[in-house]
Amino acid sequence: MRFRPNLRLRKTMRLFRRNSRGDPVEDVALLAEELQAKERQLLEAQRVIQQLQEQLEEQAAEVDALRRIGAAVGSAFEVEETLNALVEVALRLTGTESCHIYLLNENRTELVLRAADEEARPMVGKIRLKVGEGITGWVAREKRYVAVPREAYKDHRFKYFPEMREGEYESMLAVPLLHNNEVIGVINVRTHRPHEYSRNQVRILSNIAAQVAGVIERSRRLQQLERHAEQVSTLTEITRQIASNLYLEEILQFLVNMTAQAMGYKVCTVMLIDEERKELVLKATSSKSQEYISKPNIPLGKSIAGRAAQQGRIVTVQDVKEHPEYQFADIAAREGLCSLACIPLRTKGKTLGVLNCYTERPHHFTEEELNVLIALANQAAVAVEHAKLSLRSAILQEMHHRVKNNLQQVASLLRLQMHYAEGANAKEVLNESLSRILAIATVHDLLSREDLDMVPIKRLAETILFHTQQGLIPPHKHIDTRVIGDDFLLPLQQATSFALILNELVQNAVEHGFRDLDSGRITVTIREEPERYRLTVVNDGTPLPDSFDPRKTMTLGLRIVDDLVRGGLQGTFDMFNSEEGICAQVIFPKGDGSANADRRLRAHE
Repeated sequence: MRFRPNLRLRKTMRLFRRNSRGDPVEDVALLAEELQAKERQLLEAQRVIQQLQEQLEEQAAEVDALRRIGAAVGSAFEVEETLNALVEVALRLTGTESCHIYLLNENRTELVLRAADEEARPMVGKIRLKVGEGITGWVAREKRYVAVPREAYKDHRFKYFPEMREGEYESMLAVPLLHNNEVIGVINVRTHRPHEYSRNQVRILSNIAAQVAGVIERSRRLQQLERHAEQVSTLTEITRQIASNLYLEEILQFLVNMTAQAMGYKVCTVMLIDEERKELVLKATSSKSQEYISKPNIPLGKSIAGRAAQQGRIVTVQDVKEHPEYQFADIAAREGLCSLACIPLRTKGKTLGVLNCYTERPHHFTEEELNVLIALANQAAVAVEHAKLSLRSAILQEMHHRVKNNLQQVASLLRLQMHYAEGANAKEVLNESLSRILAIATVHDLLSREDLDMVPIKRLAETILFHTQQGLIPPHKHIDTRVIGDDFLLPLQQATSFALILNELVQNAVEHGFRDLDSGRITVTIREEPERYRLTVVNDGTPLPDSFDPRKTMTLGLRIVDDLVRGGLQGTFDMFNSEEGICAQVIFPKGDGSANADRRLRAHE
């Protein structure tokens, strides 16, 4: 392109030629004015060129920054590794000496230091700020950046952490991490000397902040998908376990362990309602602490879990240590428990218990999280109901078997009674038969209240003596009865033999020892020895004849005793006079030797 002189300059030159014969002074002044105008235009052009150069450099730096940020994000696989890489990039691109990245916790109430320069890295995870606290907290709350060129430690919003040596830094630039206009954290940089942060530095740090926000959001989505997959897997596995033949205790223990692992909880516990006592009883827990496991039962309506069970609704608490209704704040403090969610175990409109889930730190239970816990609680309720139905079925089958055996035993006793009852009073015969049947009934009564297969023997003896007092001792006689000694458990068959033996011995004492006496005492002593049991029935009635031999006596009662002791308990029976009175003694070994009891009775029919 050809150079074209300025139009105004050409006019000036023509004017100069036309007036070359004019006043020289006037011409010089005109030229000077023109030169000054041109100098001003030149300076303005230089300023514009400088601005364009600066903009070009800023754009180049921004492109380079984005390239480095992308490289840092792409080269790291873990979130912590990515954040540390971005810290280094931020320090290089902004020319600062310190960089910190804070992220909001789950409750969005605190900013936690998650990445920092090498000097402050040991404090990662330890420094926390509430939203609105300090310059960093203010940026999170207001969602806009703050640049302090000098004496940042004197800013009214500043919060000092001695371990961070913050007094050594003069300037500070803090930028919010935003995703969909929601704050998820703050990134800040600092310098030791006063520093005016340029628009380019603010823009670079804002780009880094956007990249950090994207990384965090992608990580959270990935974690959410992983948790969801693990939760589905947990539900599937729990369903499979419920369908198996495991015991209820094993299913519930599996449930609390899997829930704690899948959901990241500190402790998970299942408590079931005891309908008789109206209490919540601990049935399974992931805690290994004996102090926690030994906590007392919780009455319905009391404490947080008791209220959730009584009302049949979910109850969540931010911090159990500070909640006025929580009864075990001291244990929670020692065990490191904080937030709690109580989920009722409900099936068919009825609450069976609660699933308690504790976290280690303050935690907001989201709707999605609670829905998963509800599904887990429903699975636990199904397991409890399934176990109850299975137990009822087993009990019905067992009771059918027991009733059949006991009816056969009653029939054998009645046939023996018929064999020995010639010439006896009908009323006496019926009373004796009734007493024996009541002894068997006492065993089943205790079984219905205690364990399915084991009977408490001392309580059995006390009940038999009570029935004897009521039914066999005439009103005009005053005979005291008592039971002393050890209490232990015997299985059903041994307990039935024991009950019939004791009934016959007490009945024999009343009929023969106090036939001619109106008062006296019957003492039943039960002892558990290392390898055997010992039953002693002593009465202070009429002594036995010197020639008495229980094995040669043909009374029905003693024959039943001898048969049951030898055939049912595999033991020995003896009866003799002692210093305390007439003593009937039964000794039998530990272990179930009662399988032959019915056969022995039927053999004598």
